[in-house]
Amino acid sequence: MLYSSVGAQITRYEIDPDSAELIERESIALPSVVQYGWFSPSGRMLYVVTSDAPGGTVGLGVMHRLCSLDVSEGGRLTPAGAPVALPQRPIHLTMGPDGRFVFVAYNNPANLTVHPIGADGTAGEATVQDLPDLGIFPHQVRVLPGGRSLVLVTRGNRAKSARPEEPGALMLYRLDEGGVAPLAALRPGGNGGLGYGPRHLAFDPSGRWAYVAVELQSELHMHRIEGDSLAPEPDAVLPSTREAPVSGRHQAGGAIHVHPRGHAVYMSNRANGLVDYAGRKVFAGGENSIAVFAIDPQSGVPRHVQSVDPRGFQVRSFALDPAGTVLVAATLTDMLVQAGDQIDYVPAGLTLFRVLPDGRLDFAKRYPVATSGEPLNWVAFAPPRT
Repeated sequence: MLYSSVGAQITRYEIDPDSAELIERESIALPSVVQYGWFSPSGRMLYVVTSDAPGGTVGLGVMHRLCSLDVSEGGRLTPAGAPVALPQRPIHLTMGPDGRFVFVAYNNPANLTVHPIGADGTAGEATVQDLPDLGIFPHQVRVLPGGRSLVLVTRGNRAKSARPEEPGALMLYRLDEGGVAPLAALRPGGNGGLGYGPRHLAFDPSGRWAYVAVELQSELHMHRIEGDSLAPEPDAVLPSTREAPVSGRHQAGGAIHVHPRGHAVYMSNRANGLVDYAGRKVFAGGENSIAVFAIDPQSGVPRHVQSVDPRGFQVRSFALDPAGTVLVAATLTDMLVQAGDQIDYVPAGLTLFRVLPDGRLDFAKRYPVATSGEPLNWVAFAPPRT
């Protein structure tokens, strides 16, 4: 079962694996724009963070919520309990393998809240945490495979005219019955986190390796998992784009996922810069792609084998089905593109790829999605129910 958000609405789809047809089912409206969702380990609940604040803003918006949704056996979503008010715009959330807590990350200002799961499966109010250092501009929170620690992926920020570059880091914390305590702050590269801007990471199914999508440098890093932490420096650093990014033009890494079999890792590349053409704002160029890397089964080191065009712009989110046979990429936004003397309109949408046995992707179909200017922020497959 596939779920995708547009603005404050989540729509359920079924996929015909033979024809790659998306079959749209019902939708559910949440209090504000969906930022991210996370299924419980059992697949019986979905937790979603929402906000009416524009992305990247500070102190804006009033409707920031953590919603608990029941997932029926057929996949239908229904609200469970009242949404929990959050202090600011959330950016990401996750759970540990025991499914006892929801961890919510916020990027501006940096923040982390921990919400216990009640007997009815709903997320409760945040417990108090005392964390003096949460890094700069977190973009993701994940619990390590052992379930005893979590990592906050903090991107930092590029330099601007009135602000120097701010460093990125992987901030690790020890977990104890929902309590969070500092464990380590990793700033690879030997420059205190400068020149390092990670966005998301993903773990291989064996729990040996972590793969980091480094947004600001358009790189893929591979770290060994060492106990409850990560190796402080990556074993491998690879470019995620086919060509080096052009200075001054927007190019950034995005989401990252490891195939359920552990033999491939996928990372999105995003470009959405605009230039003036014939009185209109059109795409300035850059790479929008899903990069495919084969994983060495002994060392975990990735090797680039393919980059595919999602036929759209800004893949903020993509998902693999639990069997690893289909990948669906959500292209976030509409775009005008210069084509010779013409201007073409490319809508937001969902792009389906079949996953070949070696992990490479084969384009199947693209489905335009009418967004009315709302962001297509999130897409995910439900895990098997247990």
